[in-house]
Amino acid sequence: MSDGELPSSSKEPKPFVRPGSEPANSIQQIALKYFLSCSAALVAESVTYPLDITKTRLQIARKGAAASQKTGMFRVTYDIVRNEGASSLWRGVAPAIYRHYIYTGIRLGTYEAMRNSWFDKEKEKSFPLWKSASCGLISGAVAQFVASPTDLVKVQMQMEGLRKMQNLPPRFTSTWHAFSSLHKQHGFRGLWMGWIPNCQRAALLNMADLATYDRVKHWLLRETNLKDNWLTHAMSSAFAGFAAAVVSTPADVVKTRIMDQLRHLHDHDHTTSSKPPRIYKGSLDCLVHIVKKEGFFALYRGFIPIYIRMAPWSLTFWVSYEEIRRLVGAPSF
Repeated sequence: MSDGELPSSSKEPKPFVRPGSEPANSIQQIALKYFLSCSAALVAESVTYPLDITKTRLQIARKGAAASQKTGMFRVTYDIVRNEGASSLWRGVAPAIYRHYIYTGIRLGTYEAMRNSWFDKEKEKSFPLWKSASCGLISGAVAQFVASPTDLVKVQMQMEGLRKMQNLPPRFTSTWHAFSSLHKQHGFRGLWMGWIPNCQRAALLNMADLATYDRVKHWLLRETNLKDNWLTHAMSSAFAGFAAAVVSTPADVVKTRIMDQLRHLHDHDHTTSSKPPRIYKGSLDCLVHIVKKEGFFALYRGFIPIYIRMAPWSLTFWVSYEEIRRLVGAPSF
């Protein structure tokens, strides 16, 4: 080292790394996107949850069970508010939010990780539809399997209002009480009751939602003069919400019927009724039974509240998610 030269440091200072600029599948990127997707889901779920409880009540209504009772969407919502109070429209929202902190983070993280691995930007002009659909199918099934216990608890909590109207004592006092009670009654594996139709529904919903949003958004950016902003995100989310509702509603009805069996089993065990409740052998048996006894369109019972909920949910989620990503410097979806 010559005279007058300052001794060089053996360690160069680390350059500043802006959030979101790490490699696509790095731990930092995965964790960041997980947190952002959960934050956006929290906003969307809280805003649209009353439509979910209305949808669930419509789906458990069986043909001929109460011929004189009106079961339209607005009538059911009105009856819930009148008989159970307005706060009942948010009964079960806690496990629904817990579910999204598992489900949404995993489904989006898995989808993006698979897309980054499968998308060959040098050979493919756009991400092929079959690859996009496959990514959505797999990510939805994996995420829902992990989150299935929270979905079971949510459905059980949503049914507590019906027990109140029937002058029956409440089964649960809180979300965690519901978890512990179901675990005691049915064991650890019992928390995954209905996981097959649950995963089938989630796989179909994500196949339609993620693939449609991804496809429509990048088509609009490529083929029109629209920019990657809230308008493009809103338009893409409208198509995604409709596609998801059409594809997933039948599986949603089957899932709800199977999960609702716990309530009927509980009531049968604690009453003098000698007639046991109808127990489905599986999702296919439930599907066939509904079509045979109630008609094909019973599979789309609750479609209107599902779509009315899914459309604003999809809009709120995707616009929030994309905007939050932009604000923290993460790349667009």
